Amino acid sequence: MSIIVVTGTNTDIGKTVVTAAVAALARAQGRRVVVLKPAQTGVGPGEDGDAQVAAALAGADAVELARYPEPLAPATAARRAGLAPVGPRDVADAARKLATEYDLVLVEGAGGLLVRLDGAGGTLADAARLLTAPVLVVAAPALGTLNSVQLTAEALRARGLEALGVVIGCWPDRPGLAERCNVGELAEMAGAPLLGAVPEGSGGLAAPRFRELAGRWLAPVLGGEWDAARFEAESAPDAVAGPSGPDTATAVAG
Repeated sequence: MSIIVVTGTNTDIGKTVVTAAVAALARAQGRRVVVLKPAQTGVGPGEDGDAQVAAALAGADAVELARYPEPLAPATAARRAGLAPVGPRDVADAARKLATEYDLVLVEGAGGLLVRLDGAGGTLADAARLLTAPVLVVAAPALGTLNSVQLTAEALRARGLEALGVVIGCWPDRPGLAERCNVGELAEMAGAPLLGAVPEGSGGLAAPRFRELAGRWLAPVLGGEWDAARFEAESAPDAVAGPSGPDTATAVAG
């Protein structure tokens, strides 16, 4: 895979940190990696956006196509700022060009799959369709996530897009009953494998420590060593000890 589109089931669920972890593992394999952010919102001039944060954690490069000051959906933020929006074709053209220079291009969306990029209703899903690229879904583990994951999966299937898998973006150190129960159903709702669980707070780690631990959080298909079956067994509501053990505790503590 030379291009992967990363989407979330919502905003603020760890999408940027998951993108960074995927990038870090690809970099560890010696691959040239760039994080492409089509539209960054809610960040001022001179501040690091999502692409810059992910790239710094992973040791990768970052490209941002547009930036809008207000923390809104890209289409709305562009309109209110009086700036040109970034449409799906702009995203696809940029990703294809970067794919001639890099071994892996990670296209990180804004919020969910169908958040509007422009006034014509273009979305990240439209960009993925133009690219025929697989989509990695980042989900929260908490109550309500199963519905969001299934809706995202249905939207992908309706457009003929491949769901690469689902990653839990912010696994808590002390998961509650809802989180534990949801783990066993996420893959079914997504119609794609569970490919990882990134501990909550991992984005606050120093970059060297982040890169050292990233392989513990993601499955082999993404370059890591994380085992879905083991994680699901340890997460089960009746399990004696949950997966908030050595790996998670170490990651959060740094």
